[in-house]
Amino acid sequence: MAVRRNRICAVGSNDYVSSLVGAQTQVVELGGRTVVPGINDSHVHLGFLGAVRPPLSVDVGFPAVCSKSEIADAVRTAPRANGWVRGIGWDVGYLDDADEQHLPNREDLDSISPDFPVALRDFSGHQLWVNSLALKMAGIDEKTPDPSDGVIVRDSSGHPTGILRESATSLVAEIMPHLTDFQLDQALDTAQAIMHAEGITSVTDAALGPGGNSFEGGAAGERILQRLAARAGPEDFALRTTVLLAFSPVTTSSLRNVEEHLHTFVPPPDKEGWFRIAGIKLFADGVPPNKTAWLSQQYTGGGCGCLTIDGENDEQRLSDLDAMVDLAHRAGHQIGVHVTGDRAIDAIIHSLVKAQNSYPRPDPRHYLIHADLASPGALSLLAQHSFGASMQPAIKWTIADLMRQMLGKERGDYQWPMRSALDAGVLVTSSSDAPITYPSWRQGVASAVLRESKATGVVHGPEERITALEAIRTFTVNGAWQDRAEEWKGTLQPGKVADYCILDGRIIDTDPREIAEIPIAATAIDGRVAFGALPDA
Repeated sequence: MAVRRNRICAVGSNDYVSSLVGAQTQVVELGGRTVVPGINDSHVHLGFLGAVRPPLSVDVGFPAVCSKSEIADAVRTAPRANGWVRGIGWDVGYLDDADEQHLPNREDLDSISPDFPVALRDFSGHQLWVNSLALKMAGIDEKTPDPSDGVIVRDSSGHPTGILRESATSLVAEIMPHLTDFQLDQALDTAQAIMHAEGITSVTDAALGPGGNSFEGGAAGERILQRLAARAGPEDFALRTTVLLAFSPVTTSSLRNVEEHLHTFVPPPDKEGWFRIAGIKLFADGVPPNKTAWLSQQYTGGGCGCLTIDGENDEQRLSDLDAMVDLAHRAGHQIGVHVTGDRAIDAIIHSLVKAQNSYPRPDPRHYLIHADLASPGALSLLAQHSFGASMQPAIKWTIADLMRQMLGKERGDYQWPMRSALDAGVLVTSSSDAPITYPSWRQGVASAVLRESKATGVVHGPEERITALEAIRTFTVNGAWQDRAEEWKGTLQPGKVADYCILDGRIIDTDPREIAEIPIAATAIDGRVAFGALPDA
């Protein structure tokens, strides 16, 4: 491969490319290493990722901690950002002293945090575990009603336990002190360094703007948006960033908020090749681990989840979903919809098809985010209308055992049906949803190929496995399609930008269980090395 300045100018045999070598050409022999296109993580949260890393936050995920008592120990010694201890990562499935009947509780934190508030996001970002002081500061007690699209978990006496779900998390997030401008830049710098170290050169940050940011509410989401726009470019923030705007508090959607902001919110201008506002993000339902994904059949133990859309009943929520999609579609936006349960997936596909039929647009490239339990019929409709699906194989790896318990073996094994989606003709992209999982695309590839559980190694749904090459495409050229950028990035072809990742090993013909451990030797973006160094043979 030959690169001139920031573009690939030739790809071919050694003899052909060698014929282009001149007196000033730097020649690098990879010596059997692998080069792939710069990785495109199609669904992340950059500010959130940086803000939940040290020094602004504490890691309370597996394997850093394995019990509630270990989390308490970590909180006791954690740094405080503006007076609060913040953290992310806890997962009931990986805590030795917790399960669905014995959830974490405010009392587990109170003894070690009597005089400072604590707010710990779970691994999914859809639950918040807080101590009693944080509840008191937010004014949450036994008299506080549940938000229409959220849950304040309560004990048998009606008192809040310290677990908040979906929009109820905003009750605390909104009273947390905002990060300073310096801290926001620090968070973005941390996120950029992580991405470059993982071979990632392009991302979609899905939920910024007046409603977006699940770490400290909408104010941070708008500020991060402005900082990204100002810094984007090869000299400062060298990460090609596509943005979906969020107009409602994270994990929910409101027709009123969409109507209010759609035509009044003025986003920052695009920067060609580096920063682009693509459209808006909507939330249709929650997530299966919290039993908030909207299902057609009950979870183990009962319940079918819900739509996370403002409204007094499902009829109104579905009507508002149709209206929000139609408004965004007619305004020319690409629409990305967080949706996980099969019933919610059917509803959003109906809304997308209805909008396209009533106001035809050439190739709108709307897509589902997660699409955990998309049925074969739903996948067929996605392919028929050229709608995409952004899936997260590493989340499957993380929660597979828990999902088999909550959904039953058949549905649990089917969850994230990548093989079925590709076979149906759906344009599938892969992502980490960082910081929900660490942005290791090699782990994502391995998870898509193996479909094994992180905790036990048990295989979940072998019929939904895909090949390593197919998985790499979901992290590269398919991501470029989602970004409407397949003409200039996503593959190693002449004329495209010189974004590439060099692996210190092979990937296609290696043991899939070893893929996640292949080191990144170097990451180049726009022809410049952003991480590592070009290797000597």
